[in-house]
Amino acid sequence: MEKINVAHLVKSEDLNHHGTLFAGRMAEWFVEACFICAAKVTEKPQNVVCVNIHGLTFTQPGNKGDIINMETSVAKAGRTSFTVYGKITKNNSDHIVSDGFVTFVFVDENGKTTPHNITMDEAKSSEEIAIRERAKNLR
Repeated sequence: MEKINVAHLVKSEDLNHHGTLFAGRMAEWFVEACFICAAKVTEKPQNVVCVNIHGLTFTQPGNKGDIINMETSVAKAGRTSFTVYGKITKNNSDHIVSDGFVTFVFVDENGKTTPHNITMDEAKSSEEIAIRERAKNLR
């Protein structure tokens, strides 16, 4: 599955009372990046609705001036719902500071679920296999 990359600069207005990146802002960016992936894959952003954010945890703070990088890809596809995986790193590091999943449902103009027609290709790496396995086990 194609990977979509989105980046954000941590600015003063993104900081919390500790002077680090506010978790709510990171969550907003994360959902937005996953939505961009969903919109690109379906080519119909108006039909994509977020229904669940899974397991977004933070292992390291973001600081003013950091570049937050988010790499997203579809990890699981059902008939009307699908799940996007997002991996967050910062600056030029490959160290994952956070990751998680967002599940979306595809709806018609009346808000009723409808098939999205996403087909999953064969996993190409052990990392992709592990991510898909994690996605299968989400509740």
